Amino acid sequence: MKHFRLYLMVLLIPFQQIRGATYNILDFGARGDGLTLNTKAIQQAIDKCRQDGGGTVIVPAGIFLSGTLYLCSHFELQLQAGAMLKGSPRLEDYARAASVHLGLLYAMNLVDITLSGPGNIDGNGDVFFRLDTAKKIDGPGTRFTRQREHFREVKEGIGDGPVVPLDRPYQLIIFSGCRNVTVRDLLISNGSFWTLHFADCDAVHVSGIRLFNNMMVPNADGIDVTSCTNVTITGCDIRAGDDAIAITGYDHHFEIPGFQHLRHPSENIQVSNCNLQSYSSGIRIGFLDQNSVRNIHVSNVNITNSTRGIGLFLRDEGSLENIFFSNIFIETTLRTGDWWGNGEPIHISAVRGKPDGKLGKISHVRFDHIICRGENGILLFGSAESEPEDIAFRDISFELVDSKLNELAGGNVDLRGCLADSLKLFSRDIPGFLAEHVSGLLIDHFTLTWTGTRMPFFTHGIEISHFRHVRIHSFQGAASPLARGAYSIFAHEGKDLVTDDKQGLGLRHVQ
Repeated sequence: MKHFRLYLMVLLIPFQQIRGATYNILDFGARGDGLTLNTKAIQQAIDKCRQDGGGTVIVPAGIFLSGTLYLCSHFELQLQAGAMLKGSPRLEDYARAASVHLGLLYAMNLVDITLSGPGNIDGNGDVFFRLDTAKKIDGPGTRFTRQREHFREVKEGIGDGPVVPLDRPYQLIIFSGCRNVTVRDLLISNGSFWTLHFADCDAVHVSGIRLFNNMMVPNADGIDVTSCTNVTITGCDIRAGDDAIAITGYDHHFEIPGFQHLRHPSENIQVSNCNLQSYSSGIRIGFLDQNSVRNIHVSNVNITNSTRGIGLFLRDEGSLENIFFSNIFIETTLRTGDWWGNGEPIHISAVRGKPDGKLGKISHVRFDHIICRGENGILLFGSAESEPEDIAFRDISFELVDSKLNELAGGNVDLRGCLADSLKLFSRDIPGFLAEHVSGLLIDHFTLTWTGTRMPFFTHGIEISHFRHVRIHSFQGAASPLARGAYSIFAHEGKDLVTDDKQGLGLRHVQ
């Protein structure tokens, strides 16, 4: 036994030395003057780490410009206090793959990787945009809105953006097909496209990061999780023009060079104790997914200064199931320009996004202990071929407030990503809570208040249609104060409704 222990110690000594090895990029010729392109020097440090079996590459204080860097397994990239790894302003300094340029850090099919702070990874994204020009919705895209060609119009300046992109690097940091990935305690800033992207990864932990993008920049998501398993995102502050956190089940994505076709869902994902801001969705789950997204828990999160709070989108074959939101504050607003979302704090929709294939389902979704303040109603919008099932809202407080942009953007529903042009952006009267095509809906202890209401398109407190098996208990609310003939609860074209609010109930064709 004594000889066996000695043998184990001899085997472990080289491994411990390797894992403890450090490689300072200054020793490989890097210069932190903010002017020198350091791609070759930093890559040499990473390659040396790879050759030695692993270790830590140190980025010391200074500003180190770089193009695309390829990471390695059993590796930590540590940015010390005062260190900035900054993306080159020249597109040609980024590796080209397929039809796009890679971003700053690229990892594929690797294991045991860590990015750590307290330094800064900066994408230098602003140089890849026309910052003085707003990207507008094309004319045909607004023809079904209340305002038609004036929808979200800005007569001068850029309003709320988004600004117009030039040719740009894509994902700032991408992990594809990796296991045991940690990103902690970093400042990540100024992405020009998706900022931190995990695709087909397992065992991912993101904690304590600050991710600050230019809020006017389109497509610059914060964290994107695509067909990954066992992911934890906690204690983060994310401010991004596009979705702050997006969780999807793509089986492929043309923008990721070398991306393999995936055949598994995104599952077992937790998001907690985060502050999120987005000019699109604070949290987006699903979209054009062929793989399902399931077993998601989001808790203790603040979503503020956002165009849409939480969005669940089903447009394809993959289903969205077992999704739980608890203890969340949401604040949303209308905006000008070509941002997706229209002020709704909670959005759930299941409509066709492609002409072929069978639509999946949204099922087993819970919202508990949610406080909302928004400039559009809560939306649950299914379709005849895919009705959301087993959806519950418990202990919800919602203040629907007047918007200074109601004349430009209010009174519309945004279902973009769907196939039918008439459903992408369309005019509709707005109740506090709208549910269409749903089977198995519970609304329990829902408080709705209207503040500063002045627009005639605001109507009922709750409106439900084309439904089965709906339960509404302890609703404290009423129709919009200006809506003549509206009801606190208006139900039509459905069956099996139970509610304890008989006095303010309007019914039509309920079986």
